[in-house]
Amino acid sequence: MAHTAQSGSIWLATSPATSYPSLTEDVEVDVAVVGAGIAGLSAALELKRRGLTVAVLEAARVATGVTGNTTGKVTSLHRLAYSQLADQHGRAKARAYGQANQAAIEHVARTVAAEGIECSFRRVANYTYAESDSTLAKVRAEAELTASLDLPATFTTDVPLPFAAKGAVRFDHQAQIHAVNYLQGLGRAVDGEGSFVVEGTRVRRIKDGSPAEVVTEGGTVRSRDVIVATNVPLDDGGRFAERLSLHRSYIVASPARGFPADATFISVDEPMRSLLAVNLGGTDYVLVGGEGHLVPGGGDTSARFDRLAGFAKERLGAEEPAYRWSTQDAMPVDGLPFAGPMLPDSQHVYAITGLRKWGLTNGTAGALVVADLITGGDNPWSELFDTNREVTAKAAAPSSDAPTEAPEPDKALGPGEGIVVEIGGEPTAVYRDDHGSLRTLTAICTHLGCTVEFNGRARTWDCPCHGSRFALDGTVIQGPAEKDLAHRDISVQPTSKLLW
Repeated sequence: MAHTAQSGSIWLATSPATSYPSLTEDVEVDVAVVGAGIAGLSAALELKRRGLTVAVLEAARVATGVTGNTTGKVTSLHRLAYSQLADQHGRAKARAYGQANQAAIEHVARTVAAEGIECSFRRVANYTYAESDSTLAKVRAEAELTASLDLPATFTTDVPLPFAAKGAVRFDHQAQIHAVNYLQGLGRAVDGEGSFVVEGTRVRRIKDGSPAEVVTEGGTVRSRDVIVATNVPLDDGGRFAERLSLHRSYIVASPARGFPADATFISVDEPMRSLLAVNLGGTDYVLVGGEGHLVPGGGDTSARFDRLAGFAKERLGAEEPAYRWSTQDAMPVDGLPFAGPMLPDSQHVYAITGLRKWGLTNGTAGALVVADLITGGDNPWSELFDTNREVTAKAAAPSSDAPTEAPEPDKALGPGEGIVVEIGGEPTAVYRDDHGSLRTLTAICTHLGCTVEFNGRARTWDCPCHGSRFALDGTVIQGPAEKDLAHRDISVQPTSKLLW
């Protein structure tokens, strides 16, 4: 299959780049927010509305992290989440989870209206569908459970897909948005009147206290409270590394006509497929997501994109993909998101994480929880999102931090290829660019010392242990790592073979 798709999400490709300045001096505000994704910006705007001054600090650009690579679904129907939560935590918590996500949908709708955000917001029905008799029984059970929890659920055999489905649980009055446009609108609403957004500002250290401090390369932000709203919290002493698993998933967007524009879908049958339609720039696209796997692992990413593209073509009549991208989500090991104090003894530092791959609603709900904690309000979901709840630690990730054995002397890297080898006793990340020149970095992740792996599809260096991602020049593009990979000076001619 030809690979002509543009690497990167359709949302980022169809939004103008933001241009907020970097932090260049010490400042004081009421609340500092680390991370300009859905959770951070939602919390920042809510706190500004309550009369507090807020500083949002983003290492890259607004919405370029996990939220910029989402599906755009704003829904409380999360595949078979309620059956799983009820089994593990009881019906009361399953009901609270649904209420929190339902409230998040309406919060997004109100925010779009109040701020005049042009983000293609529309109401849709969301379906979890079954194609086999065995999964149909699961769908029936989920529909019965969610209806009994007072969620907008019905069971239906009328599933508006262009292929046969035996039945589905349907949630009405859900939503869909252009995620990047929505976040950029939140950023505009936050910035001004004593509050501000800064980009290209990497946080180096967070200090709890009165005042709390967020230390960056360009200056220090002093504030009463701090919210850490990154995919995996930074400067947490490794606490959440034991409470989260990293999960990577893939999406292709292909031109297609005739796919239902008023509905979104996710399958129960494996391999899981997440489906929705968008119209951008006058072109109809169908988005097909899936092929997810735990990190580390995954194998050939090209094959995963090919399978998604094949599904879009064979089952939905789509053309070759125009866009393809992947994202990495933090999954709570007990199935419930986190929003609350960063550490058990934290007085002024809060974290929002573990959003279960449904960040547009869980991130919004978590932001409201933390906003209430900071301003002294009561929140009905604070116990559900409690960061200090007892969580069984996950098993250690399979060891994958041994460097690749040195290649044979006659083996050379081709353009666009990377490998990790041991040079002088140190794991080294080696990449040959399209012009034949080599770029060499230390392969040791600056977070907790795992060895990075080369992601050939995205052309990044990815940490298999806790999800940090680095650009080809070593720059951090996704935490929890805070420091870039250091350059190594290795004398190898651009056209020579690697002799290690």
